[in-house]
Parts: sequence; structure tokens; C-alpha cells
Amino acid sequence: MSGSMQRKIYYPKRVPLFKLVEKIKLWPSRGGVLHGIKTFEVRSSSYAFVTTHCNKQMVIRNSKNSHAARWLRNKWYAKTCEKCRIPQWKIEKYSVTVFKSGRFSSFMYQQSGGEDSEPAG
Repeated sequence: MSGSMQRKIYYPKRVPLFKLVEKIKLWPSRGGVLHGIKTFEVRSSSYAFVTTHCNKQMVIRNSKNSHAARWLRNKWYAKTCEKCRIPQWKIEKYSVTVFKSGRFSSFMYQQSGGEDSEPAG
């Protein structure tokens, strides 16, 4: 792609947090620092283990309304982690991402590996 990202990327607004984090590979800390995700392991349906590129490890909860989910959807962050060294193209791609409400059953279908676990509607 050229120097500036013009194409908007649409994601559903209320997508489960795990699916969103697996897709964009970014995590906002409580202090507003945006980290890049190195590994993401789902431990159960409600908890996952995350390791960032700066080797911080944390257990996160799968919640659509959590602090991190809101910050990711609203694209809020104070700064990026210097140790994670998130590339500029990834920040630009994240900044043009639009989280839109509506029916995104095809997104949910693709993210679940082809099996619809939740009925659309």
C-alpha cells in the first residue's frame, strides 16, 4: 500500500473481546499504553493468557463492556509501548478502523472458523 491508509476497515461494535484482540493484536493497558501482542492463548470461554512483545504477561477476561474493549473500540491510547515497537503501518491501520453497529454475521462466521455458535439476529 502507499504511504497513507485510505481504506476503512469495518468491525462489528459489540464483537467479543477475544475475537477482536486475536484479530488486531493490540492491547491497551490501564495506563493508556498500547501494547503489541506476541501470544494469545484462550484458557477457557471467559479467560485468556496474553503475552506482549515487551514480555508482560496478563490474564484477561472476555467482556464486551470492559475497560480494554471500550478503549479498543474507541481507539483511545495515550502512547505506544516503546519496548513493543509497534510498527507505524499497524497504528495507521488501527486508526482508520471503524467499529460499526449492525449485522455482521459474516464476520462472526469467519472468526469462529465456520461454525455459528451464536444465532445471528
